[in-house]
Amino acid sequence: MEVGAEGFARRLPRLRRRILRAAFVALDMEFTGLHSTSVQNNEPSLFDSPAERYVKARQSVQRFTLVQLGLAIFSKENSSKYVVHSYNFFLFPSTLGIRDVEFTLSASSIQFLSHYGFDYNKFLKDGIPYMNEVQEKILRQRLLAGTWKVCSTSNADRDVLKKAIDEVTSWIAVAKEEDTMILQDLNGDHVLEVQLVLRQALENVWTEPLGDKKVMVKKVSPEHRQRLENSSYDHCQKKLILLSARGFTNLFQILVKANKPLVGHNMFMDLMHLHDKFYRPLPESYEEFKRNIHNLFPVIIDTKTVTKSVQKKCLFPRVSSLLEVYAVLCSNLNPKGPPCPVIALASGCSRYAEKKSPHEAGYDAFLCGSVLLMSAHLLLCRSTDDAVEADPSFSQYLTVLAEHVNKVNFIRGGVSSINFSGEDVPCRHPPALIVHVQGWPGLTERQIYQEFKARCRFDVRRLSKNQFILLSSQYKHVRLVLRDYRHHPHLQVSVYRHWRHSPSVNCLLQISGIVALWSVLAFALGGTSSC
Repeated sequence: MEVGAEGFARRLPRLRRRILRAAFVALDMEFTGLHSTSVQNNEPSLFDSPAERYVKARQSVQRFTLVQLGLAIFSKENSSKYVVHSYNFFLFPSTLGIRDVEFTLSASSIQFLSHYGFDYNKFLKDGIPYMNEVQEKILRQRLLAGTWKVCSTSNADRDVLKKAIDEVTSWIAVAKEEDTMILQDLNGDHVLEVQLVLRQALENVWTEPLGDKKVMVKKVSPEHRQRLENSSYDHCQKKLILLSARGFTNLFQILVKANKPLVGHNMFMDLMHLHDKFYRPLPESYEEFKRNIHNLFPVIIDTKTVTKSVQKKCLFPRVSSLLEVYAVLCSNLNPKGPPCPVIALASGCSRYAEKKSPHEAGYDAFLCGSVLLMSAHLLLCRSTDDAVEADPSFSQYLTVLAEHVNKVNFIRGGVSSINFSGEDVPCRHPPALIVHVQGWPGLTERQIYQEFKARCRFDVRRLSKNQFILLSSQYKHVRLVLRDYRHHPHLQVSVYRHWRHSPSVNCLLQISGIVALWSVLAFALGGTSSC
């Protein structure tokens, strides 16, 4: 089901009921970009610690925005069946009462989404507004002070507002009290904005939304207007304006309060965007970010981390994409065990049963939750020699997944996963290599990278003027380079030894040597003088 700004408020109560009844909720997002190229050395690297990667990713998250968020709500209908309600939410930053939001578009990301049929008109014209706590506080203060404004800067928005004001101004000059007129063809945002602008400009009008993109304007006395503003029927009450401007943030808060397990795939960036767009601007501290996310969502499961375990423990072919993992798991890897529970799409989401829609957020969220259930079932069947009961409960699945809970996959870095409920554990990489450059002056990290790129992929970091460290995630690449560069005329490659190659250790050894030499000289000279 696709949801935009126009139908969001109407669907919110039903969404809340479904989330509260759910066993878990799966999530996926699409962005206007991933890694900002405007910041130097912002690409992920094997040298990155989690804190260093967070700093890089934070700069990107602050520049890019969400275009679509997918939610798949998995509810256990009976002992052997899960029903899935999957939604695509088109999102667009709130333009009401806060400083105009700026964001960046990455050409490759836009092209990628376009290739998969993403509808940018829905994003731009019917995107659900949202704001974080800081933005909400600013709007609340401006509403109370009466200093709010609409950040409608496009010519189309200005034309709509100007046309409405001109129509009402011309009409009200000749209208009598209690006369009414209808403004038509207003989209979801314009319905509220037109009413706020008219009420602020004219003290003798009253407005009411009529639905179907219409607003009724009525000429009233100032006294009557005041009585209407104080009634409970005013659609422009401050709390209702705030509710409308918060938009998708209302659903985010429902998710937080529901305390359901949150499932994603490679979800580090998803969690950063959740924090930044709907909760608070990302903190500078990586550890504070981890604490905040754990407080918001105490149970997080990354299916990328889970499927890594499945690949090790079961006869599971090496596949990379979420859709490929889903296809393999659907092929019944455990024919002798009890069948996996049935996963059925609700009637309004049946399109996903008939057609694959990769990189559509709602579809990927559905895949993600399905992969979780099938992986958990497979791990449960392999975890015991005893027969597994025919219809395992979701709590049994959580038990078998315990080692993966709150462990979010970390792509190419110093740890294999980020632990949101504890310390991050370093992972084992193949040994680092050191390259000594001879007779090739002025060589850069980029040139070293290009030199080895033809054979294998290494991340490169300069150690000194003529030395570079290479890191790879593949042992075979390390062996290949050591073999092929054994007799290279300009590049001497060997295994990096910290005690031997580290500049800080060498400096310490040199200082220790000098101190030791002076001690020996002092002892010798002291002995000579005493003689």
